[in-house]
Amino acid sequence: RFVLVGRTVAPPPATGADKTSLVVELPDDHPGALLEMLEQFATRGINLSLLASRPIGDSLGRYRFVIDADGHIQDERMADALMGLRRFSPKVIFLGSYPRADRSIVRYSHRYADDVFVEARDWLRGLLSGEPGV
Repeated sequence: RFVLVGRTVAPPPATGADKTSLVVELPDDHPGALLEMLEQFATRGINLSLLASRPIGDSLGRYRFVIDADGHIQDERMADALMGLRRFSPKVIFLGSYPRADRSIVRYSHRYADDVFVEARDWLRGLLSGEPGV
């Protein structure tokens, strides 16, 4: 499905009509493991257009998931989701962020807008520096 030719390069700039592709390995087989992975996207309002499981083959119950998610790595919500995935699983392979084939603009509810994520991060930084937590 994917071919990598050449050296690592930065993803193209975000267009607003983007997709990000990943491979994520569940760290272990336990009840709720898949839910924990999917929550990284759901709590940030990111739609998944592809979720396919592939057995790893080294032991029973171990899987990798191929994921296509609406959005670009430069989007605050996607960057936050990728950080959450990395904390959840040390085996996250970033395949790329790129324009969607249909060029359809990705729409989000206001509560998932980039400026909301930036404001929340700034609020937390303020708390850490001793500002009032209003």
